[in-house]
Parts: sequence; C-alpha cells; structure tokens
Amino acid sequence: MILTRSEEMLLLAVHRLQHDAYGVKIRLLMKEFTGKEMAFGALFVQLDRLSQKELLKSYLSDPTPERGGRSKRIYQLTTEGKQALIRTKKVQDSIWENVNGLGLDKA
Repeated sequence: MILTRSEEMLLLAVHRLQHDAYGVKIRLLMKEFTGKEMAFGALFVQLDRLSQKELLKSYLSDPTPERGGRSKRIYQLTTEGKQALIRTKKVQDSIWENVNGLGLDKA
C-alpha cells in the first residue's frame, strides 16, 4: 500500500509524538508540517480511517485531572503502518531520483 500525502504526514506525526500522540498534539504537529490548521473532525475521520486500515491502533490513557478526569485516546503505528511508511518513502525516493532543473540543489 502506498500512502496518500495526508496519510503519510499523519502517520509520521504519530510516530514522532510516540506516547504523546493524541488529537490535540497531532493537530499541532500537522499545523507545523503544513502551516494550516486541520479541523478536529477531519483529523479524527482520518485517524479512524487509518485505524480501520490497521495502520494505527489506539488506547485510552489513564484519566487526568487537567481533563476533568477524562482519558486521552493515544495513537500508535502498527507494524503495517511502519511498513507502509517505508514503502511510500522508497517510492518517493525513486520518483525524485535524478530530478533536475527545479533548483533543489540550492535548497
């Protein structure tokens, strides 16, 4: 499976955040990646879709006083999610190989 760009970014955000990968933090990291705010509804639809594809799994954290005794849903990459990221990166590397004339060497 080759990931869409948004799937790739979400999986990378979850991987970067590790045990702190919950909605608010994922949304903030996505804004850092893209410069755009993602609606919570859109974020959770995509996270649910990635979970249905078995690329992510989630669990509820212990309740915290800061959240009024509510738990956070923490997301983690599955083995399949890691493999999908690796495959996507390999495809992108092969596509970008020997691309000249875009000024990439000046970046």
